[in-house]
Order: sequence, then structure tokens, then C-alpha cells
Amino acid sequence: MADAASAESAPGYLAMPARQVPGGPPETFPGVVVVHDVFGVTPDLRRQADRVAASGYIAVAPDLWHGKPWPLCLRAAFRQVMAGSGPVFEQIDAAAAWLKGLDACSGKVGVVGFCMGGGFALLCAPRPGFGAAAVNYGPVPKDIDRMLDGACPVVASYGGKDRMTRTHLPRLEKALTERDVPHDVKVYPGATHAFMNDHEGGYGVLTRVLGLRYDPDAASDAWRRIFAFFGEYLG
Repeated sequence: MADAASAESAPGYLAMPARQVPGGPPETFPGVVVVHDVFGVTPDLRRQADRVAASGYIAVAPDLWHGKPWPLCLRAAFRQVMAGSGPVFEQIDAAAAWLKGLDACSGKVGVVGFCMGGGFALLCAPRPGFGAAAVNYGPVPKDIDRMLDGACPVVASYGGKDRMTRTHLPRLEKALTERDVPHDVKVYPGATHAFMNDHEGGYGVLTRVLGLRYDPDAASDAWRRIFAFFGEYLG
């Protein structure tokens, strides 16, 4: 688990992998920045970070909303996703730099994001310091062609019933293929948007009203692919 100093200084929710040999020599692990969806650092997002840590990665999930109500932050955030620049990217970069500065980090860092966070994860792929990006139903800017030069490998998952982003896939596939970026893009035919997010309480009610639902089978397969991808490119 994280020592007190690391936990207190972490730029967000921190989840550490268990040591393989308790009491043994120090080990190092790759790091992963976990980028939340529109609702922020929810119990669901913490579970996602815990899942990443349980698979052998140091996971940190920055609070991009800084405690503010999420409806007040959406417009500015989506403008940044479409532009590929802005303060949110600086926060994600800072979280990656913090991970690399940990003695327990191997120096390799990836990024995973959901919904809006998936859009940020995609556009972090060409930024310095990331070895792999996992994009889960993230929006794809119309001018993505000019944004992915030099991108790291990308694994992406989308729902076939996702009315928000399913039309974005052809331009994503085209941009990745034309740049010879190693990638794994998969569509789950029966899944909706947010099929990997199992929200509860008010957030769960809202997602159901919007016709979104957690799909455990599709989510499990998406995570399988993500960790296989991270294992190959982050070590």
C-alpha cells in the first residue's frame, strides 16, 4: 500500500498494487493516470482505480473538477477535449509526472479514461511521457488527423448502441492506421455508452434515465484487453 507521505501528496485518489513478496526487496510498478467521466471522482471511479492497482499498476485519479459540481465544469472541459489543449491536460501531465517521481514507479506511465475522460486519454496519446492509452467511449474530435502524430499505442472500446460516440469510430480508425499507431479498437454490439461504469445513487438513476447501463460481460472483456495492452507496452 502507499506510504503516508505518498498518499498525502498524491494529486488525486491513489491506489497502490500489493507487493508480490511481502517484506521482500522493493519492487517497481508502471503507473496509470485514471481520468474520470463527467461525474468526477465517484465511488465507481475509485473502484476503477482500485482495479488498475490490483492488476499491478500504481493508479492515480486526479479530481479535474476540484470539488466543484460537475455541471459547472462540463462546457469548459469538452472545449478542451475538442481543442486538444487546456488546463485539464496540464493536470493529467502533472499526475503522470508525479507518478514517475515515485520510487515505486518503473518510469513507464499509461492513461485510461471513461466518456469525457476517454477523450482526454486519446489526446494524451501523442503527449510526451505516455506509453499507452486506453480510451473508453471517448469523443473523437473531427480534426483528429492533425492531433495524433507521434501517438503512443491506443486500445479503445465503444458500445454499438452508443448514440453519443459510435459515429466517431471511422475517423479514429483511419487516423491511427494512417500513422501506423499500434491499436486495438473494438465495438461491443449490445453495449451502450458508459457500459464500463457501474454508478450508484443519484448518478445511477441519472444514467438509467439516459438509457445507459453497465454491461458486466463487455466491461470484463474490455478490461482484459486493456491489461493485455498495458502489459505489452508498459511492462
